[in-house]
Amino acid sequence: MTQASANNKMVVKLIAIVIGMFGFGFALVPLYDVFCDIAGINGKTEGIAAVYQSVEIDESREVTVEFITRTNTGMPWEFRAETKRIKVHPGELNTVSFYVRNPASSNIIAQAIPSVSPGTAAIYLNKTECFCFNQQPLQAGAEAYMPMQFYVDPQLPEEITFFTLQYTLYDVTARASDLTTKPNPFMESSAQSGE
Repeated sequence: MTQASANNKMVVKLIAIVIGMFGFGFALVPLYDVFCDIAGINGKTEGIAAVYQSVEIDESREVTVEFITRTNTGMPWEFRAETKRIKVHPGELNTVSFYVRNPASSNIIAQAIPSVSPGTAAIYLNKTECFCFNQQPLQAGAEAYMPMQFYVDPQLPEEITFFTLQYTLYDVTARASDLTTKPNPFMESSAQSGE
């Protein structure tokens, strides 16, 4: 085998490895979703409001819902759940509130991203009203209370008696729509800051 032939084989192998790595990178997202489904972690909730239909409340069952809040790195807001943990009956409509304060010297627009653990509980959590459905503008130094209204579907499997709903708050000011062509979103939040 000549040196040129060996070099050609090595180049082909290296190209195949690069293509394989590139393909694996694209496959990671669906593989991660499958892993999360199997492991029951990082449940995703619907990004739209559910409609509460009067269902029979199962008063024989109690489900504990825990609320955890965090801010993404670099997000200066104070963010907390006013209710850390609540016991609910499946089918019962509940309201909890979250507090935010913008201590920064500039106006910031935030977006909350929810996740549920165990992930299987996510499909049984129905939010009829949530601050996570929209971006939340807040003026410098202002504070606000943000409601979240939800119910747990009575179809929730019997073995799930506890689940955690975590919200992570991200600063999306730089990515927000051009504010000069739309109504100023900070006008609404200034009215909320007095709550």
